[in-house]
Amino acid sequence: MNQTDKVLFNIDTRGVATVTLNQPEIHNAFDDKLILELTDIFSRVNQDQNIRVMVLAAAGKSFSAGADLNWMQRMATYSYEQNLADANALAKMFFILNTIDKPTIARVQGAAFGGAVGLVACCDMAIGSKLSKFCLSEVKLGLIPATISPYVIDALGARIARRYFTTAEVFSATRARRLGLLSEAVVEEELDRTIENLIEHILKNSPAAIREAKQLVFDVQNQPITDELLAKTSEKIAELRVSEQGQEGLNAFLQKRRANWIKE
Repeated sequence: MNQTDKVLFNIDTRGVATVTLNQPEIHNAFDDKLILELTDIFSRVNQDQNIRVMVLAAAGKSFSAGADLNWMQRMATYSYEQNLADANALAKMFFILNTIDKPTIARVQGAAFGGAVGLVACCDMAIGSKLSKFCLSEVKLGLIPATISPYVIDALGARIARRYFTTAEVFSATRARRLGLLSEAVVEEELDRTIENLIEHILKNSPAAIREAKQLVFDVQNQPITDELLAKTSEKIAELRVSEQGQEGLNAFLQKRRANWIKE
């Protein structure tokens, strides 16, 4: 893709995919067309097993200001049916991002408002600049953060979400880190180095095990500890112990050598 595109998509030789929102002149606000483009890219990342990790980044001073003004003006004239189709497309994008089967890292600088908080919450990890700001601003417009709510509530917890969903306060990176929306808050000059450190850790690990580990969280969270759950988790580790990568990983450890998924 060239530099005039609204989204840049790059995969390096290590299998690290970088998706960059590239409309700094409008603070990377998104509309229905950008949502479809991101949905397509996230689907490609999910399907391409040569990709090991994905970074979601943004050009310019802001991560994303949320919904584009022109898109909001169009939405105001839509019928219920048109708005429902619009919302379903947005919900699909967030769901696909949330369920990508490899690690996802959000790189956050500047403002992350409205739906952009959903993008951050859907990523497995989020590294933010200490100067970044967050706001769930929908109620100021007479709306609610509906399509992002499953992911933001999962990241923040219900009681914290009840506050910020209703106050539309702007909160700092330090608070976002404390609340769990950000994994780390660092000075902006350290954003890339901090993310690279995470990538280096991920690339040392079994791709198959990473996929299963991420799915494990979805399968186990909020489940009661029953005999059925215990049996399922025991079956899963037994399957991986006899799998190709499970055998390779165990033998590499015992033989004090690199596993074959680690590139020199």
